[in-house]
Amino acid sequence: MPYFDTASAAPLHPVARQALLAALDEGWADPARLYREGRRARLLLDAAREAAAEAVGCRPDELTFTPSGTLAVHSGISGALAGRRRVGRHLVVSSVEHSSVLHSAATHEAQGGSVSEVPVDRSGAVSAAAYAAVLREDTALACLQSANHEVGTEQPVAGVAEVCRAAGVPLLVDAAQSLGREPVPEGWSLLTGSAHKWGGPPGVGLLAVRKGVRFAVQGPADERESGRAAGFENLPAIVAAAASLRAVRAEAAAESVRLRALVDRIRAAVPELVPDVEVVGDPVRRLPHLVTFSCLYVDGETLLHELDRAGFSVSSGSSCTSSTLTPSHVLRAMGVLSEGNVRVSLPNGTAEQDVDRFLEVLPRVVAEVRERLGAPVGAPRGTAPAGSLVVDTLGKRCPVPVIELAKVIGDVPVGGTVTVLSDDEAARLDIPAWCAMREQEYVGEEPADRGSAHVVRRLS
Repeated sequence: MPYFDTASAAPLHPVARQALLAALDEGWADPARLYREGRRARLLLDAAREAAAEAVGCRPDELTFTPSGTLAVHSGISGALAGRRRVGRHLVVSSVEHSSVLHSAATHEAQGGSVSEVPVDRSGAVSAAAYAAVLREDTALACLQSANHEVGTEQPVAGVAEVCRAAGVPLLVDAAQSLGREPVPEGWSLLTGSAHKWGGPPGVGLLAVRKGVRFAVQGPADERESGRAAGFENLPAIVAAAASLRAVRAEAAAESVRLRALVDRIRAAVPELVPDVEVVGDPVRRLPHLVTFSCLYVDGETLLHELDRAGFSVSSGSSCTSSTLTPSHVLRAMGVLSEGNVRVSLPNGTAEQDVDRFLEVLPRVVAEVRERLGAPVGAPRGTAPAGSLVVDTLGKRCPVPVIELAKVIGDVPVGGTVTVLSDDEAARLDIPAWCAMREQEYVGEEPADRGSAHVVRRLS
């Protein structure tokens, strides 16, 4: 069964498995102890730190192993903010950061700090100029991911780092998605990563803090990992994480070329094979293994279940696949279609025939889901004399509001309007996206007794 969700968690690399098993036998003792077993464990920990530091591009004493990538982010942000508290309490993040960054930002704001979110363009990228515009004298820290976890767009880290350096502001880079696949971006002051993203075992993160960056560890003091990660080190997992990071970086150049070609095939083929699809993310400045697309008139949860039944494990940022029923904050910030969203992220070693079979299965699965939902087929119906229509989809979730809009847009004359009543959060994103794909005019959103009224004008 092809596994196409390595952006969530990569399969355990063979080198990681070998290192883990060996370290279970040799690295079980306390590396802080001076007896023989402790010294042996300390040698393993030091070697792992040196290997990881070399891969990241920092000094070993600048790198800390944490119990997860998320904790690395939380510790990095809280420590940098506390260390620069005299400068101010202003934090800058992009609108498409991983939830771990945004949760840290929300906590900082709840504790009296201020946060500025830098917007992205339709490809999901920020600009260095946009970061420069929000930096202030009281800015303590800026954060920017190396590449987006949902759509694969690479961020201009070097340019943002330059404007931050000019302003005297440290930059924390969340490199979870790119470590092991792409060169480490330059200019960072703090950097975080997560082992299970590159083929290491889960439960290991890394936090690198450059010398000279003011940093104050938050929480109770601990003597381990320079006080930055409390608790007994999971030494076997750390050894396996460092070994696999070195291994995947050695393979990255050749494998990235091969995976990029497979992803290019998916990006080109999906819009030709499946009607009414929007491929999202930057087509060039992107991770080599990841592609995301959204399908009109499709229930994302059903689509993922059907693809799973067909033998493919994929992921989604669609609101239809979450208990919150709100669209992905990444897709919302980009202003792209969220319904029927599919993220394909290929692991190393993916076979060409698996991609071919995915492209063979996808059109049938999408067509079956659309038919089940009663999605419109073919051209709009003939116009009726009414100049406006109101469609009530209150209480109905994506993609129903868009399906109902598509069914009746042909019933108003050119210049007429359709008003869709909806209390679905995703409608705020998907109705304008449908208008852009169908070359109709999204007039705007108006208040209603319940939910909102989305007004669409027929242009053709």
